[in-house]
Amino acid sequence: MAQYLPLSIVRPEDFDPGTAQTPGSLRLAAISRGHNISSGLWGGTFQVEPGARTGIHHHGEQETIVYVLEGESLVRWGQHGKSEALVRAGDFLHVPAWTPHMEINPSADRPFRWIVVRSTPEPIVVNLPDGCWG
Repeated sequence: MAQYLPLSIVRPEDFDPGTAQTPGSLRLAAISRGHNISSGLWGGTFQVEPGARTGIHHHGEQETIVYVLEGESLVRWGQHGKSEALVRAGDFLHVPAWTPHMEINPSADRPFRWIVVRSTPEPIVVNLPDGCWG
């Protein structure tokens, strides 16, 4: 008979802010080693307040898949941040490994929130200097 591992449930009140952060945003870990969950993935939430923007950053070797839960975000990416796209609630977004990017909340009164899944269990956040895009 097959042995099955138990399911893990992490409630919002147990989300952990003690994960790598980027200025202008808040990441909360849900599926992580910090919750004693053995997984090859990392999962959590990401929020940017109205009118705010994150610093330029990348996630090293990690691929990131995002589901936009609420609000909208202008995402800039690439060598000089010249590529951009607006993502809205209901959209999925894939960020390839090593891709410098930033998120901007164009709303004056609504935060945006994402559900984030990363391809390795430990979150990687490499914050880049503000002027790196020139």
